Amino acid sequence: MNLPTPSAAPAAPINTGLTGASSNLAKVINSGQFAVCVEVSPPVGPNVEAIQREIKTLKGYGDAYNVTDNQSAVVHVSSLAVSIMLKQAGMEPVIQFTCRDRNRLGIQSDMLGASVFGVNTMLCLSGDHPIWGDHPQCKPVYDMDSINVIRMARMMRNNQVFENGKQIPKIAPDFYIGAVENPFAPPYDYRPMRLAKKIVAGAQFVQTQLIFNVDRFREFMKRVVDLGLHEKIAILAGVGPMRSLRGAEYMKNEVAGMDVPDWVLKRLEGLSKEDQAKAGLDIGCEVANQVREIEGVRGLHIMAVSWPAAVPELCKNLGLFPRPVL
Repeated sequence: MNLPTPSAAPAAPINTGLTGASSNLAKVINSGQFAVCVEVSPPVGPNVEAIQREIKTLKGYGDAYNVTDNQSAVVHVSSLAVSIMLKQAGMEPVIQFTCRDRNRLGIQSDMLGASVFGVNTMLCLSGDHPIWGDHPQCKPVYDMDSINVIRMARMMRNNQVFENGKQIPKIAPDFYIGAVENPFAPPYDYRPMRLAKKIVAGAQFVQTQLIFNVDRFREFMKRVVDLGLHEKIAILAGVGPMRSLRGAEYMKNEVAGMDVPDWVLKRLEGLSKEDQAKAGLDIGCEVANQVREIEGVRGLHIMAVSWPAAVPELCKNLGLFPRPVL
Protein backbone atom coordinates (compact mmCIF):
# COMPACT_ATOMS: atom_id res chain seq x y z
CA MET A 1 0.00 0.00 0.00
CA ASN A 2 1.60 3.24 -1.13
CA LEU A 3 0.46 6.22 0.88
CA PRO A 4 1.21 9.88 0.14
CA THR A 5 4.03 11.42 2.10
CA PRO A 6 3.94 15.01 3.25
CA SER A 7 6.33 17.29 1.39
CA ALA A 8 8.01 19.65 3.81
CA ALA A 9 11.32 21.40 4.12
CA PRO A 10 13.71 19.99 6.71
CA ALA A 11 12.78 21.08 10.21
CA ALA A 12 14.89 23.53 12.15
CA PRO A 13 17.65 21.85 14.16
CA ILE A 14 16.92 21.14 17.80
CA ASN A 15 19.45 22.27 20.37
CA THR A 16 20.21 18.86 21.82
CA GLY A 17 23.64 19.87 23.04
CA LEU A 18 27.16 19.71 21.67
CA THR A 19 27.80 16.27 23.13
CA GLY A 20 26.80 12.97 21.60
CA ALA A 21 28.26 14.31 18.36
CA SER A 22 29.44 10.86 17.27
CA SER A 23 25.85 9.56 17.13
CA ASN A 24 24.38 9.13 13.66
CA LEU A 25 20.89 9.60 15.11
CA ALA A 26 22.02 12.94 16.57
CA LYS A 27 23.45 13.99 13.20
CA VAL A 28 20.20 13.21 11.39
CA ILE A 29 18.07 15.01 13.99
CA ASN A 30 20.34 18.05 14.16
CA SER A 31 20.44 18.27 10.35
CA GLY A 32 16.68 18.81 10.43
CA GLN A 33 15.94 15.53 8.62
CA PHE A 34 13.03 13.33 9.68
CA ALA A 35 14.60 10.54 11.75
CA VAL A 36 13.86 6.82 11.78
CA CYS A 37 14.76 4.46 14.61
CA VAL A 38 13.96 0.74 14.31
CA GLU A 39 13.47 -1.55 17.28
CA VAL A 40 15.49 -4.77 17.53
CA SER A 41 14.42 -7.45 19.99
CA PRO A 42 17.22 -9.86 20.98
CA PRO A 43 16.29 -13.56 20.91
CA VAL A 44 15.46 -15.47 24.09
CA GLY A 45 18.30 -17.90 23.45
CA PRO A 46 21.92 -17.50 22.26
CA ASN A 47 20.88 -17.77 18.62
CA VAL A 48 23.58 -15.88 16.72
CA GLU A 49 22.04 -16.81 13.37
CA ALA A 50 18.72 -15.22 14.36
CA ILE A 51 20.47 -11.97 15.25
CA GLN A 52 22.40 -12.02 11.99
CA ARG A 53 19.18 -12.60 10.02
CA GLU A 54 17.54 -9.61 11.71
CA ILE A 55 20.61 -7.47 10.99
CA LYS A 56 20.43 -8.45 7.30
CA THR A 57 16.69 -7.69 7.18
CA LEU A 58 16.83 -4.29 8.91
CA LYS A 59 20.17 -2.82 7.81
CA GLY A 60 19.74 0.44 5.92
CA TYR A 61 16.15 1.10 6.99
CA GLY A 62 16.91 3.11 10.11
CA ASP A 63 19.22 5.86 11.25
CA ALA A 64 19.64 3.89 14.48
CA TYR A 65 18.43 0.60 15.94
CA ASN A 66 16.95 0.40 19.41
CA VAL A 67 18.00 -2.83 21.16
CA THR A 68 15.54 -3.79 23.90
CA ASP A 69 16.69 -4.79 27.39
CA ASN A 70 14.82 -7.88 28.62
CA GLN A 71 11.68 -6.65 26.88
CA SER A 72 8.41 -7.17 28.80
CA ALA A 73 10.49 -8.42 31.75
CA VAL A 74 11.25 -11.63 29.84
CA VAL A 75 14.79 -13.04 29.65
CA HIS A 76 16.52 -12.25 26.34
CA VAL A 77 20.10 -12.05 25.12
CA SER A 78 21.59 -8.88 26.61
CA SER A 79 21.12 -5.53 24.93
CA LEU A 80 24.87 -4.90 25.21
CA ALA A 81 25.82 -8.07 23.30
CA VAL A 82 23.39 -7.42 20.44
CA SER A 83 24.35 -3.72 20.34
CA ILE A 84 27.97 -4.71 19.81
CA MET A 85 26.93 -7.03 16.96
CA LEU A 86 24.99 -4.20 15.32
CA LYS A 87 27.95 -1.85 15.70
CA GLN A 88 30.25 -4.39 14.08
CA ALA A 89 27.76 -4.68 11.20
CA GLY A 90 27.98 -0.93 10.55
CA MET A 91 24.64 -0.03 12.18
CA GLU A 92 24.15 2.44 15.02
CA PRO A 93 22.67 0.73 18.06
CA VAL A 94 20.60 2.49 20.69
CA ILE A 95 21.38 0.47 23.78
CA GLN A 96 18.68 0.32 26.44
CA PHE A 97 19.40 0.63 30.15
CA THR A 98 16.54 -0.28 32.47
CA CYS A 99 16.40 0.39 36.19
CA ARG A 100 14.64 -2.91 36.85
CA ASP A 101 17.60 -5.28 36.71
CA ARG A 102 20.65 -3.30 37.90
CA ASN A 103 21.70 -0.89 40.58
CA ARG A 104 23.66 2.28 39.77
CA LEU A 105 26.96 0.42 40.02
CA GLY A 106 25.92 -2.09 37.36
CA ILE A 107 24.33 0.52 35.09
CA GLN A 108 27.41 2.75 35.07
CA SER A 109 29.64 -0.25 34.44
CA ASP A 110 27.55 -1.33 31.45
CA MET A 111 27.46 2.24 30.13
CA LEU A 112 31.25 2.36 30.18
CA GLY A 113 31.46 -1.11 28.63
CA ALA A 114 29.18 -0.03 25.79
CA SER A 115 31.25 3.10 25.25
CA VAL A 116 34.41 0.99 24.90
CA PHE A 117 32.81 -0.53 21.80
CA GLY A 118 31.66 2.85 20.47
CA VAL A 119 28.07 2.29 21.55
CA ASN A 120 27.20 5.74 22.89
CA THR A 121 23.58 6.29 21.88
CA MET A 122 21.38 5.10 24.73
CA LEU A 123 17.82 4.93 25.97
CA CYS A 124 17.16 5.14 29.72
CA LEU A 125 13.93 3.68 31.05
CA SER A 126 12.42 2.08 34.13
CA GLY A 127 11.55 -1.27 32.53
CA ASP A 128 8.40 -3.34 32.96
CA HIS A 129 7.92 -4.74 36.46
CA PRO A 130 8.90 -8.43 36.77
CA ILE A 131 5.32 -9.33 37.65
CA TRP A 132 4.52 -8.94 33.94
CA GLY A 133 7.32 -11.24 32.79
CA ASP A 134 8.56 -14.83 32.96
CA HIS A 135 10.25 -14.45 36.37
CA PRO A 136 7.49 -12.85 38.47
CA GLN A 137 9.15 -14.15 41.63
CA CYS A 138 12.36 -12.16 41.08
CA LYS A 139 13.17 -9.06 43.11
CA PRO A 140 13.16 -5.85 41.05
CA VAL A 141 16.06 -3.48 41.70
CA TYR A 142 14.83 0.04 40.84
CA ASP A 143 17.75 1.53 42.74
CA MET A 144 17.15 4.66 40.65
CA ASP A 145 14.27 5.82 38.50
CA SER A 146 14.68 6.60 34.80
CA ILE A 147 15.01 10.35 35.38
CA ASN A 148 17.97 9.82 37.68
CA VAL A 149 19.60 7.37 35.27
CA ILE A 150 19.37 10.11 32.62
CA ARG A 151 20.91 12.58 35.06
CA MET A 152 23.66 10.10 35.90
CA ALA A 153 24.54 9.60 32.22
CA ARG A 154 24.65 13.37 31.72
CA MET A 155 27.00 13.74 34.71
CA MET A 156 29.30 11.06 33.33
CA ARG A 157 29.43 12.85 29.97
CA ASN A 158 29.38 16.55 30.87
CA ASN A 159 31.12 16.56 34.24
CA GLN A 160 33.26 13.43 33.74
CA VAL A 161 32.16 12.10 37.13
CA PHE A 162 30.36 9.03 38.36
CA GLU A 163 27.10 9.27 40.24
CA ASN A 164 29.04 9.38 43.53
CA GLY A 165 31.01 12.42 42.35
CA LYS A 166 34.25 10.52 41.77
CA GLN A 167 36.20 11.57 38.68
CA ILE A 168 36.19 9.36 35.58
CA PRO A 169 39.87 9.11 34.63
CA LYS A 170 41.18 10.52 31.33
CA ILE A 171 38.19 10.19 28.98
CA ALA A 172 34.52 11.11 29.37
CA PRO A 173 32.00 8.94 27.46
CA ASP A 174 30.29 10.76 24.56
CA PHE A 175 26.72 9.72 25.31
CA TYR A 176 23.67 10.72 23.25
CA ILE A 177 20.90 10.29 25.79
CA GLY A 178 17.34 9.18 25.10
CA ALA A 179 14.23 8.73 27.20
CA VAL A 180 10.80 7.18 26.76
CA GLU A 181 7.33 8.55 27.37
CA ASN A 182 3.88 6.99 27.29
CA PRO A 183 1.09 9.40 26.30
CA PHE A 184 -1.45 6.66 27.05
CA ALA A 185 -0.71 6.11 30.74
CA PRO A 186 -2.87 8.04 33.19
CA PRO A 187 -2.80 10.63 34.59
CA TYR A 188 -2.56 12.01 31.06
CA ASP A 189 -1.95 15.62 32.14
CA TYR A 190 1.17 14.51 34.01
CA ARG A 191 2.93 12.99 31.01
CA PRO A 192 4.15 16.25 29.40
CA MET A 193 5.41 17.41 32.80
CA ARG A 194 7.31 14.15 33.25
CA LEU A 195 8.86 14.68 29.82
CA ALA A 196 9.94 18.16 30.96
CA LYS A 197 11.69 16.61 33.97
CA LYS A 198 13.57 14.22 31.70
CA ILE A 199 14.70 17.12 29.52
CA VAL A 200 16.04 18.93 32.58
CA ALA A 201 17.81 15.72 33.64
CA GLY A 202 19.60 15.59 30.28
CA ALA A 203 17.47 13.70 27.73
CA GLN A 204 18.13 14.76 24.11
CA PHE A 205 15.60 12.57 22.31
CA VAL A 206 12.49 10.69 23.39
CA GLN A 207 10.70 7.67 21.99
CA THR A 208 7.02 7.17 22.70
CA GLN A 209 4.91 4.09 23.34
CA LEU A 210 3.44 2.40 20.26
CA ILE A 211 0.63 4.61 18.93
CA PHE A 212 -2.78 3.45 17.74
CA ASN A 213 -4.92 6.01 19.57
CA VAL A 214 -3.89 8.98 17.43
CA ASP A 215 -6.38 11.35 19.06
CA ARG A 216 -4.84 10.77 22.48
CA PHE A 217 -1.34 11.23 21.07
CA ARG A 218 -2.41 14.44 19.35
CA GLU A 219 -3.67 15.81 22.67
CA PHE A 220 -0.36 14.90 24.30
CA MET A 221 1.63 16.63 21.56
CA LYS A 222 -0.51 19.77 21.76
CA ARG A 223 0.42 20.13 25.41
CA VAL A 224 4.07 19.37 24.62
CA VAL A 225 4.11 22.10 21.98
CA ASP A 226 2.29 24.55 24.27
CA LEU A 227 5.09 24.03 26.81
CA GLY A 228 7.76 24.49 24.13
CA LEU A 229 9.25 21.06 24.87
CA HIS A 230 9.41 20.13 21.18
CA GLU A 231 12.10 22.80 20.77
CA LYS A 232 14.24 21.23 23.48
CA ILE A 233 14.05 17.52 22.63
CA ALA A 234 13.57 15.43 19.49
CA ILE A 235 10.32 13.46 19.71
CA LEU A 236 10.22 10.12 17.87
CA ALA A 237 6.68 8.78 17.66
CA GLY A 238 6.26 5.05 18.20
CA VAL A 239 4.54 3.32 15.27
CA GLY A 240 4.35 -0.17 13.87
CA PRO A 241 2.29 -2.81 12.06
CA MET A 242 -0.09 -5.21 13.74
CA ARG A 243 0.55 -8.73 12.47
CA SER A 244 -2.64 -10.48 13.61
CA LEU A 245 -5.92 -10.14 15.47
CA ARG A 246 -4.53 -12.36 18.20
CA GLY A 247 -1.54 -10.05 18.62
CA ALA A 248 -3.80 -7.00 18.71
CA GLU A 249 -5.98 -8.59 21.40
CA TYR A 250 -2.90 -9.49 23.43
CA MET A 251 -1.57 -5.94 23.24
CA LYS A 252 -4.95 -4.49 24.16
CA ASN A 253 -5.59 -6.76 27.13
CA GLU A 254 -2.23 -7.94 28.44
CA VAL A 255 0.46 -5.35 27.72
CA ALA A 256 0.80 -2.64 30.35
CA GLY A 257 0.59 0.92 29.03
CA MET A 258 -0.84 -0.01 25.62
CA ASP A 259 -3.92 1.71 24.14
CA VAL A 260 -5.35 -0.32 21.26
CA PRO A 261 -8.74 1.10 20.18
CA ASP A 262 -11.54 -1.24 19.16
CA TRP A 263 -11.36 -0.05 15.55
CA VAL A 264 -7.98 -1.79 15.19
CA LEU A 265 -9.48 -5.13 16.19
CA LYS A 266 -12.50 -4.64 13.94
CA ARG A 267 -10.22 -4.01 10.93
CA LEU A 268 -8.66 -7.45 11.49
CA GLU A 269 -11.75 -9.47 12.36
CA GLY A 270 -12.95 -12.09 9.90
CA LEU A 271 -9.80 -11.98 7.76
CA SER A 272 -7.51 -14.82 6.82
CA LYS A 273 -4.08 -14.93 8.45
CA GLU A 274 -2.48 -13.46 5.32
CA ASP A 275 -5.08 -10.70 5.03
CA GLN A 276 -4.71 -9.85 8.71
CA ALA A 277 -1.03 -9.20 8.12
CA LYS A 278 -1.78 -7.00 5.10
CA ALA A 279 -4.42 -5.03 7.01
CA GLY A 280 -2.09 -4.73 9.99
CA LEU A 281 0.64 -3.27 7.79
CA ASP A 282 -1.86 -0.81 6.32
CA ILE A 283 -2.87 0.25 9.83
CA GLY A 284 0.77 0.88 10.73
CA CYS A 285 1.28 3.02 7.61
CA GLU A 286 -1.93 4.99 8.16
CA VAL A 287 -1.09 5.76 11.78
CA ALA A 288 2.49 6.69 10.86
CA ASN A 289 1.33 9.12 8.18
CA GLN A 290 -1.06 10.75 10.64
CA VAL A 291 1.41 11.18 13.48
CA ARG A 292 4.27 12.43 11.28
CA GLU A 293 2.13 15.44 10.36
CA ILE A 294 1.57 16.43 14.01
CA GLU A 295 3.54 19.48 15.08
CA GLY A 296 6.60 18.62 17.13
CA VAL A 297 7.16 15.08 15.81
CA ARG A 298 10.74 14.82 14.53
CA GLY A 299 10.89 11.16 13.60
CA LEU A 300 9.46 7.68 13.98
CA HIS A 301 10.39 4.84 16.28
CA ILE A 302 9.29 1.73 14.38
CA MET A 303 8.31 -1.26 16.50
CA ALA A 304 7.41 -4.32 14.44
CA VAL A 305 6.95 -6.74 17.33
CA SER A 306 8.12 -10.24 16.30
CA TRP A 307 7.82 -9.15 12.66
CA PRO A 308 11.09 -7.57 11.47
CA ALA A 309 10.31 -8.52 7.86
CA ALA A 310 7.56 -5.88 7.86
CA VAL A 311 9.98 -3.00 8.48
CA PRO A 312 11.41 -2.68 4.94
CA GLU A 313 7.96 -2.61 3.36
CA LEU A 314 6.65 -0.13 5.92
CA CYS A 315 9.62 2.22 5.42
CA LYS A 316 9.31 2.05 1.64
CA ASN A 317 5.55 2.67 1.75
CA LEU A 318 6.15 5.73 3.93
CA GLY A 319 8.82 7.09 1.60
CA LEU A 320 11.44 6.83 4.35
CA PHE A 321 13.94 4.72 2.41
CA PRO A 322 16.75 5.21 1.63
CA ARG A 323 17.99 6.97 4.74
CA PRO A 324 20.16 10.10 4.53
CA VAL A 325 23.93 9.68 4.62
CA LEU A 326 25.57 12.42 6.68
